[in-house]
Amino acid sequence: MTQPTHPGPVFEIDDLHVSVEGEEILKGVDLTVMPGEIHALMGPNGSGKSTLANTILGAAEYQVTSGRILFKGEDITEWATDARGKAGIFLAFQHPEEIAGVPVIQFLRQALSARKGIDLSVLELRLAIMEWMEKLGMDPSFGDRYLNEGFSGGEKKRNEILQMAILEPEMAVLDETDSGLDIDALRVVSKGVNEVRAARPDLGVLLITHYQRILDELAADRVHVLIDGRVVESGGPELARRLETEGYEAWR
Repeated sequence: MTQPTHPGPVFEIDDLHVSVEGEEILKGVDLTVMPGEIHALMGPNGSGKSTLANTILGAAEYQVTSGRILFKGEDITEWATDARGKAGIFLAFQHPEEIAGVPVIQFLRQALSARKGIDLSVLELRLAIMEWMEKLGMDPSFGDRYLNEGFSGGEKKRNEILQMAILEPEMAVLDETDSGLDIDALRVVSKGVNEVRAARPDLGVLLITHYQRILDELAADRVHVLIDGRVVESGGPELARRLETEGYEAWR
């Protein structure tokens, strides 16, 4: 892997406490992602995984009561959602929204213009998209379909990876990208993430998941177990395998 150009962590969560409607959900989460690393955050339902993803996104109803979120050393805890996206943080949703009447290519063109301040022609963008769609095993007509409308689960997830490829973020948060996918779709999505990482070796990835199976396809550098709003253990890939055999009960 090429040496990262950014020397420090690309992304840090420092003693993060988050409340929703007055109830504390995250109770002091710490996480440091270096350039080029994949971190997997695993935990049962209700452990706070989605709260963390939404807080990273900057969703208004998730209130940071203490702690900080840092991107390339800069405190972004108070930043608006669009400012985070422009700076280079990408979030792939568990349930991507359908946007009727907006073709994929038009959505990508607007997003790229906002992210990089460059206005590519539809033709230039189409060429870039075609190249990535081929790598992701997507039908070339995909760019003209309305965003996520009538897409299968696998198509929605592949579309998220296509966005990640085109927008070239420096940090990607994949929120349960594996949910609802069969093993073939899972392999395609994982291969897509690996293709994007090969093109962008500095990309940091936080993969939020229930299941170990996606880690058979995407090798995580670090695995963190989140239970009841706290990271109760961190380790290497062997921790995910332990979870698979022992379940979460061992940490409760």
